[in-house]
Amino acid sequence: MDQVPPHLVPPSESASQLTLRLTRLGLKAADLGSAMQPVLEALVERTGARGAGYFQWRDQTLAYHARAATGEMPEGPVMEAILAHGLPGHFPLIEALSQAQSTLYFTDTAQDAAAQGFAELGVSSLCASPIHDRDGLLVGALLAHTFEPHTWPENEQMLIGTVTGMLSLLAARLHAEEREQAAHEGALRALGLSLEARDAETQGHTDRVTTLAERLGRKLGLTPAELRELRWGAYLHDLGKISLRDEILLYEGPLTAALRQQMQGHVQEGVRLAGQLPFLPQAALDVIGAHHERWDGTGYPLGLRGEQIPLSARIFAVCDVYDALNSDRPYKKAWGQQATLDYLRSASGAHFDPRVVGALVELLEEDAAHVS
Repeated sequence: MDQVPPHLVPPSESASQLTLRLTRLGLKAADLGSAMQPVLEALVERTGARGAGYFQWRDQTLAYHARAATGEMPEGPVMEAILAHGLPGHFPLIEALSQAQSTLYFTDTAQDAAAQGFAELGVSSLCASPIHDRDGLLVGALLAHTFEPHTWPENEQMLIGTVTGMLSLLAARLHAEEREQAAHEGALRALGLSLEARDAETQGHTDRVTTLAERLGRKLGLTPAELRELRWGAYLHDLGKISLRDEILLYEGPLTAALRQQMQGHVQEGVRLAGQLPFLPQAALDVIGAHHERWDGTGYPLGLRGEQIPLSARIFAVCDVYDALNSDRPYKKAWGQQATLDYLRSASGAHFDPRVVGALVELLEEDAAHVS
């Protein structure tokens, strides 16, 4: 007998037990998509729905985009367009949900103007729950559908109402948190780019190294929250250089011992400055404070060794050096990927965490194979 996946709802579980369990899962979720997934699975397991999805408002595109889905979904070019571009705010169902205070049920999508377009997708019946923020604005839509006639009986409506009522409170909070995090992220990236602009030699470095570090972190199994912390630290990794005089930052040739000591002081200064941002998590500070540490303990500022160095800093350090070597600078040409990777391999176990180097090499080899 196949084992029931842990997210799915045991048939004997009552509606109140279900709501409590989903609430606990939601409170532990790292993001809104993760919070929604077990809810959608419960709806498909406990009602006649064949599939369900959650669409969330995205300010940048002025549309509602799929964040989570489960079960059987419509197919075809129209559905592909929805997944790529989202449901626009003027879509009939979205307009209806923006005015609704509770779940809308459609037993025949072909007969209701508010469900326009769903019959063409093969959706026969539909339930749609609005998710509003604290100001009453529609920020999300929870949809469940069937491909055959379905009347959404009272027991299913009670279950859906109970679950979505809980979900509305949770989603409103998480949506507000995500919008706040998006604002923080934009500000941190802008700060990182402004620091980069002071040094014409490194233009583009911040975005390149942040993107590569995030991809490498994902390959190494970091959670969405840990990836966000890694990005935020990457944006600010050289924040302390704001305190360096131009004669040091723009010094041509090898630094003297005195200048090198002042240059290295930018790390702790960066941690001090970033620590004044109350929303910045410790893992982001770790990237700033430990990305010049070395696996063998000969780095700075603290001489940390091996796994004493936070993983986020070990990931960023490899990506930082990779991008520096593989980019043109006024004083050198880019080494090229092969020579850069050869160097990283040679420094594995001394400068860098061998596991992180191996993962980066594998990632870049996968990229090369995909291109060819």
